[in-house]
Amino acid sequence: MFTIEVNTTSSLQETYQELNAQLAALLSGERDFICNAAQFSAFVMQTVPDLNWSGFYFARNEELVLGPYMGKVACTRIPFGRGVCGEAAKTQETQRIEDVHAFDGHIACDAASASELVVPVISQGKLMGVFDMDSPKVGRFTEADQTGIEFLVATFVSATDMNWGFAI
Repeated sequence: MFTIEVNTTSSLQETYQELNAQLAALLSGERDFICNAAQFSAFVMQTVPDLNWSGFYFARNEELVLGPYMGKVACTRIPFGRGVCGEAAKTQETQRIEDVHAFDGHIACDAASASELVVPVISQGKLMGVFDMDSPKVGRFTEADQTGIEFLVATFVSATDMNWGFAI
């Protein structure tokens, strides 16, 4: 059995370093993409406070297709360039949105979402998908959160066989 612990007295940077070590241990010995994506989504939902959604969209041609996640039902397909996830896929850059209601073209899958952080998942120079986090709090995600989640996504990529056959 794997136990996840979060030290609430640590700095945010130290917290993400601790989480990264725990994530590496959680994914150790398993290379399957779907299994690791499901574990990663649950791990983030369990350890990062104030989230209402955590999960993946996979790149297929010029759209994103829903993958493993934790949260309410979600949009199943998102064209590149549409919404926060589509913009992250199109630009291959992390999108940290303080207020999704002020984001032109935001896709509201869950009306409770107020801020969003989306990190492109890139392996060997190819966009494989995006990892998306939503929060019901405006301004929930800081630069430290962005750096920490990008670090966790990099650990996920290095621990996972990314050749599942449907990337762009």
